Amino acid sequence: MCEVMKPLFPLGQLVATPGAIAALEENGKACTEFLERHVTGDWGDLCEEDKQANVEAIEQGLRILSAYKLPDGTRIWIITEADRSSTCCLLPSEY
Repeated sequence: MCEVMKPLFPLGQLVATPGAIAALEENGKACTEFLERHVTGDWGDLCEEDKQANVEAIEQGLRILSAYKLPDGTRIWIITEADRSSTCCLLPSEY
């Protein structure tokens, strides 16, 4: 039986930049795959210090950042705002 992970925080309104949408499509991926990882605490390709900062951000109501690598090497970020009003999928260059 597959374990279902519970969301750790609300995502708010979901948005994605044109660059992130294009990169995901080129790699045959959907943003939802990465959103599910993000909201359940799989922060992707972050150092331990940044992962710990995310844990503290959940507790303190701060911004949460995850970083993932697509099959072609393109990096995408997912950022949930401190007030949990929105979560954005974007390329680092679009920040």
